[in-house]
Amino acid sequence: MAKKENIVFYGTGRRKSSVARVRLVEGTGKITVNGEDLDKYFGIETLRVIVKQPLTVTNTLAKYDVISTVKGGGFTGQAGAVRHGIARALNAANSEFRPVLKSNGFLTRDPRMKERKKYGLKKARKAPQFSKR
Repeated sequence: MAKKENIVFYGTGRRKSSVARVRLVEGTGKITVNGEDLDKYFGIETLRVIVKQPLTVTNTLAKYDVISTVKGGGFTGQAGAVRHGIARALNAANSEFRPVLKSNGFLTRDPRMKERKKYGLKKARKAPQFSKR
């Protein structure tokens, strides 16, 4: 008997300096990040909720398995990048999800980035202490 090929949907998510490559495969709802289970990779409950938001809103939490690789940034940025990637992959899977995902802001890329350091300053905006003498 021929093996049935699983349909795979891809999405790339970005937030701050984090980039996530997400694959959506039909399955039971298992979420894997960088080869580890979601609960093990993201220790904080709020980050796990952030990652699951697009699946929860579209009622597809138990329909797809999520396999993602994420690089760069901190854990909060990585969670946001994975969420963005899942939302894009869900949009590719079914275009009927687009209005729901768009209204919740999951398809919008968060443009906030770290501001560059300027010369003459200690950080992006922090100036050295002023002294009259």
